[in-house]
Amino acid sequence: MNAEIAPEAPDSPQPRPQSLLLTFFGNHVLELGPLGVYSGSIITVLGRAGVGEQAVRSTLTRMVNRNLLRRQRQGRRMYFGLTPLAAQILHDGRRRIWETGAVNDDWDGSWTLLGFSLPESWQRQRHDLRSQLGWSGFGPLYSGLWIAPGRVDVSAVVAELGLSAHVKIFHALADEATDIDVMIRDTWDLESIAARYADFRARWEAWRPGPDGDAVVTRLRLVSEWLDIIRTDPRLPARHLPADWPAHAAESTFHRIAAETEAPARRMAADLLDTTPL
Repeated sequence: MNAEIAPEAPDSPQPRPQSLLLTFFGNHVLELGPLGVYSGSIITVLGRAGVGEQAVRSTLTRMVNRNLLRRQRQGRRMYFGLTPLAAQILHDGRRRIWETGAVNDDWDGSWTLLGFSLPESWQRQRHDLRSQLGWSGFGPLYSGLWIAPGRVDVSAVVAELGLSAHVKIFHALADEATDIDVMIRDTWDLESIAARYADFRARWEAWRPGPDGDAVVTRLRLVSEWLDIIRTDPRLPARHLPADWPAHAAESTFHRIAAETEAPARRMAADLLDTTPL
């Protein structure tokens, strides 16, 4: 196997350009203050990750329209920087990666329950709510009753969707008559979640830094893939999961490669990126 995972490797999923762009700014801009990055620098870095120039330019435009990026012209050059909304998203992702982690070993036994009742004709609103609940760690206990481990604050998500009047949120403990192991298996697709961790580890475990490796691209793909996995993981209580749950091993692999690529990626980015204060 090659020392470096190639961006075009057939068994390596290609993250969406927006995910790569957010990870790019999270890796190299977030902690440096209000900086703008020259579009040409962004095109160069993402091009090395397998994203074409036109795809980068169209994604930058969409992210500006979605209030995720702001742009500033200097002479003939266009620079892009983070909006407060995007910075908040990236800080949340950073906490999820480096502080919360992938394994829930400290569950306090509590659950967040969310019940909703929407008019039959509100198909779009129902789809949007279910999508947001899934991203927030909830699973469908019943059709109109969703549940997540621990105390999860989704009030802002519900309010943003305009559904506060149709949703009720509770924090509760399960009665001892409830078989939590069975409830978890019935509510979440454990096989699918586990498979994503196992696949990540299988593809990245053999990676070793090579003399000609592209640390910026490696770290860009690594963090983007990992964040995509853990954002779809509800962090179910470890004591109610199979003993061979693969999140532990996958997280160890992620942290090893992240540590080995951090300094080289920072040095390469300093040479590659043209930045300006915004």
